[in-house]
Amino acid sequence: MTTEPDFFTRAIPGPAPYGRAVFAVAPMIDWTDRHCRFFHRQLSAKALLYTEMVVADAIIHGPREKLLSFNEAEHPVALQIGGSDPAKLVEAVRIASDYGYDEINLNVGCPSDRVQSGTFGACLMQTPAVVEACVTAMKKVATVPVTVKCRIGVDEQEPAEVLPDFLARMIGAGADAIWIHARKAWLKGLSPKENREIPPLDYELVYRMKRENPGVFLGINGGISDLDQAVEHLSVMDGVMLGRASYHNATLLTDVDARIYGEAAVSVDWDRVRDVMIEYAERVIASGGRLNHVTRHMVGLFQGYAGARRYRQILSSEATKSGVSPQLIAEAFAAVDIAGGPKTQGASGTSAAAE
Repeated sequence: MTTEPDFFTRAIPGPAPYGRAVFAVAPMIDWTDRHCRFFHRQLSAKALLYTEMVVADAIIHGPREKLLSFNEAEHPVALQIGGSDPAKLVEAVRIASDYGYDEINLNVGCPSDRVQSGTFGACLMQTPAVVEACVTAMKKVATVPVTVKCRIGVDEQEPAEVLPDFLARMIGAGADAIWIHARKAWLKGLSPKENREIPPLDYELVYRMKRENPGVFLGINGGISDLDQAVEHLSVMDGVMLGRASYHNATLLTDVDARIYGEAAVSVDWDRVRDVMIEYAERVIASGGRLNHVTRHMVGLFQGYAGARRYRQILSSEATKSGVSPQLIAEAFAAVDIAGGPKTQGASGTSAAAE
């Protein structure tokens, strides 16, 4: 179903499975659905995109087409699975193989109560042998790279003590890449939002893990807000993963191909982006969806541009009205002074946007 993914040829040398440095948009529940990924792909041809986490039981027993199908334009795209039962994960991987994902990722990083109740996500950092068994089983049936996304530890664990053993187990199990969120997760007492902000970042520990495992693909995640920081991390790490920064300030994705992958810098054809998204929204509506299912993911575009506030207003409140036309996207784009460019470093810098 899929051709050889672009992420096997990169501008910056790196270890297997990708062969080159990778920029990824993190898996985010309720955010990185198929509409979000299609939109992000219009901004970067090279970034590795992740699905929301899909639970193994849902893949086995749920509506597979709804959960797993995606637009071919989304490649390269990775499926993140949640689970802790090797047999169920094997079945989920077998099913997912028919859909043509470029990577299968195991979630060992999400700290939410909902995820913990299913015994997957960050709580699995406490049982590395279970994760090792899961990855070993998944590797036996997967036809694409199997990767892991984890934290540096949880609760009272000492990251410098537990992370090396955890990584050794993942490497021994055959994990093709490991994405490390450089924070501990507190399983009780902190919300998922607080777990992204309160536990201190320990980039140096993650860097040390990379220096000690030079032949293994290790990517870093957590607290990275722009491409300047991403490039800095890639001086040490093989991959860099941005979550909310790439969602709330999606314009930064337009610089990824040039700055991370060494592609020739070209001006964004915003007319094309607008027209593609209008056509896409028309198809979504024709298949029973709503306009705001698409436009809610586009609100983070044009931070720092004159007219951005009106753009957001149109695509959020007005797009929820019954019977509204996809041409509303054209109206939103027209509200922005695109030719004038951002008034601040909205795409790749660190300054706050002025509107």
